[in-house]
Amino acid sequence: MNVIRYKTHQIICGCDEAGRGALAGPVVASAVILPENFMHPELNDSKKISIKSRSRLSQIIKQKSVCWSIGVVHPIEIDQINILNASIKAMHIAIRKLKSKPEILLIDGNRFHAYNNIKHKCIIKGDSKYCSIAAASILAKTHRDEIMIKLHSQHPAYNWKNNKGYPTKQHRKQIKYNGITKHHRKSFKLLEEQYVLQF
Repeated sequence: MNVIRYKTHQIICGCDEAGRGALAGPVVASAVILPENFMHPELNDSKKISIKSRSRLSQIIKQKSVCWSIGVVHPIEIDQINILNASIKAMHIAIRKLKSKPEILLIDGNRFHAYNNIKHKCIIKGDSKYCSIAAASILAKTHRDEIMIKLHSQHPAYNWKNNKGYPTKQHRKQIKYNGITKHHRKSFKLLEEQYVLQF
């Protein structure tokens, strides 16, 4: 099923995040206001399309959108305020940076904190339903992937260029043998095993 435009005459801003379930790296959110007539046959939830399509769509969205922005919250703050609040904060940062003011925020997921008295609607799996949220999911995902590829060059053992900081077996194996970096989220369960000290 193709994503569609949310039915309203208000100025719509789609919001989504990437990196919520990762063990390392920031959580990244995007806010996007699309023109009313914007549509693209490949536009969908960023997780459902190829890397090549995401990259191509990212450039199209940036060129064709009324405005777009990115918000980033780093691991040290994720550990301080928890991942839900960090995800919402990243969205708030992105919304604040927009050059045009939206009249309604469409949020992917089921939790959000009201921002600046702008009306909002939380939509579960919204990135596979509405074009503005799908566009935000693509910008958030591609931006975060770029960050993780750069961090990979500093810490190649963890293979972040491929796993993007998510909990793969290889990533956890490298955490076990090499320890953690400043980019790891200390409040997350970084290893499957629960170690017990033997006396």
